[in-house]
Amino acid sequence: MKNQRYTHGKHIEVTFPYDRLSGEPVRVGSICGVAVKDTKSGERGTIWLDGSYDLTVTGAVASEGLPVYITAAGALNVTATGNYRFGTALGTKSAAAGPLEVVPIGYTDQTAVGA
Repeated sequence: MKNQRYTHGKHIEVTFPYDRLSGEPVRVGSICGVAVKDTKSGERGTIWLDGSYDLTVTGAVASEGLPVYITAAGALNVTATGNYRFGTALGTKSAAAGPLEVVPIGYTDQTAVGA
């Protein structure tokens, strides 16, 4: 099809709002995913919107299926207020910052929680 840009939209190119290393979480407007390669703020880069990733999350996660949030600076935590839903936890962890398997939500239409 002559006007199709992506077949399935599982990975897309966007302008990054902040510097990211490969494998770090990214939120661009209502799109949440994981950086494919190191990308500087203001540059175009590719993010994956599906799959699961071991990402650093701050805060305790008591059970699978709980939401994970992203801050304006791109850090993941379990605090809803003032942050955006990034994805869903596929495991549990203690309160310290540490790795957790997370599935990004991809495309969403949301505002900051509590905003």
